[in-house]
Amino acid sequence: MKFTAEQIAGILEGEVVGNPNAEVSRLSKIEEGEEGSLTFLANPKYINHIYTTKASVTIVNDSFIPEAEITTTLIKVEDAYASFSKLLEFYNQVKLNKNGIEAHSFISEGTKYGENLYLGSFSYIGQNVVLGDNVKIYPNSFIGDNVVIGDNVYIFAGAKIYSETIIGNFCTIHSGTIIGADGFGFAPNEDGEYDKVPQIGNVIIEDNVDVGANTTIDRATLGSTIIRKGVKLDNQIQIAHNVEVGKNTVIAAQTGVAGSTKIGENCMIGGQVGIAGHLTIGNNVRVQAQSGIARNIKDDEVLQGSPTFSLSDFSKSYVHFKNLPKIVAELEELKKQIINPKNGNNG
Repeated sequence: MKFTAEQIAGILEGEVVGNPNAEVSRLSKIEEGEEGSLTFLANPKYINHIYTTKASVTIVNDSFIPEAEITTTLIKVEDAYASFSKLLEFYNQVKLNKNGIEAHSFISEGTKYGENLYLGSFSYIGQNVVLGDNVKIYPNSFIGDNVVIGDNVYIFAGAKIYSETIIGNFCTIHSGTIIGADGFGFAPNEDGEYDKVPQIGNVIIEDNVDVGANTTIDRATLGSTIIRKGVKLDNQIQIAHNVEVGKNTVIAAQTGVAGSTKIGENCMIGGQVGIAGHLTIGNNVRVQAQSGIARNIKDDEVLQGSPTFSLSDFSKSYVHFKNLPKIVAELEELKKQIINPKNGNNG
């Protein structure tokens, strides 16, 4: 797909300096730009590259004035970085805007779907499913019975959405994600074996949620596992049954949240964090990577360590921890001096 500099300037409300008919069909870094590519200059560290780049079109700030000859066509905008990001989003929407029901897909009875549905090959839609407008379901996906999906939702290849799941508007579910599998519920019996506790709840995902590849969100035992509006989940995260994640919270990869824990709003949780079950995590909490949380956390705390404690205290303690062998050696030397002073007094 090709675009001219003039078309791009129209999207970005920018000004073309150079050839308005210059065509581009791909994106590139400014230092790697080739003919037919579009790039941008926002960081002054890369300004020298604009005089050597072979990119056909470059987005720059309004304030940029060349100090030497350039061959690339410029599009001048108020904020080059923001404009390039906007263009990436536009490009992504165009690229992903597929329509139609491909061969070898299956739609069960009672399913209702809105306009501009895309259903990829070898995908399965269960009974009584409701799909909104502009839903894009990529190949090899599974949508269970009684699932409700809102408008403008992307479900990428190989995702599995179990029955009774509810997904809001403007959500993205990446490949390999499993939503609504049974929670980890087992009870020991008299024989020392474990009986399964039926998991009859569901998962609710509100609007504007992104779920990364191979992340799992378990259905509730009773009630709902809830991912609130604006939450962003990275790849390979485990959200257990009856967990609630507050709005606009972001969680990095390989984090695990055990059952029935409630995480507040606007939290930032680093990678490989472990959070025990039945806890309450406050709002605006920051948890550093590889931390372990085993207690309730108040609003606005910043934590690190396993088990976690205040980041400030952790940093101070770590200074001493690094020097622990030296400190122990000094203590042993002091102990010797106290027990065996030079003056021979053992008292």
